[in-house]
Amino acid sequence: MIYCVVPQALADELYDRLVEYYRDDPNVTVIIDRRSRRDDQPPRSGPEAGPPDRAADEDIPARRQRDRPREPGSVDPGSDNSAGPRRA
Repeated sequence: MIYCVVPQALADELYDRLVEYYRDDPNVTVIIDRRSRRDDQPPRSGPEAGPPDRAADEDIPARRQRDRPREPGSVDPGSDNSAGPRRA
């Protein structure tokens, strides 16, 4: 099942046209989005949400991305372990 969701603000203009367009496709149902949210709540996702708030994460260091795993026994040059790997 595929839902074609029409925003309530555009329902008068688009709903009938979309129902007519998809009338021969039994897998598509056209619906009007009637969800409501308080005006002081931002959208939870989608393009309207904007970038995530990074203010809380400012003190968290970024993780390094590696193309492949380290060789066994190798040391990360950025670490403070200057003595090398521990031996048993």
